[in-house]
Amino acid sequence: MKTRSGPRVIFPEGFDERAAFETPLKGWLKAQVELQDGCRYAVYFSDPIRLQQDLDEAVQSEMPCFAEPGLIILPEVTVKAIQDAVQFLCKQGFFASLKAEQGEGVESTTTAPPKGMEPTR
Repeated sequence: MKTRSGPRVIFPEGFDERAAFETPLKGWLKAQVELQDGCRYAVYFSDPIRLQQDLDEAVQSEMPCFAEPGLIILPEVTVKAIQDAVQFLCKQGFFASLKAEQGEGVESTTTAPPKGMEPTR
């Protein structure tokens, strides 16, 4: 039995090659990170342009701020950038400051990146 070393990104259900191609164009992605102990954390990846758009929209809606659980800002939201950031943040202890999601209610998701996009190790 192969044991996993390090965290893994759990992409949304139906995340395929097309979604991987479109994600940098959208500039954001909600996902989960599962650590070796099985704890899962909700994360929200955003690029600076999308972050500004989200903030502007929040302000126009008379909200005092924009916030998402597990907000992680990347220069560009790609599968590789997401995986690299998760590995880095895990080593930095970032996920220790977040609240793990409970087992029930966690959406079923795919754990494999799109074909041809292997996780970084």
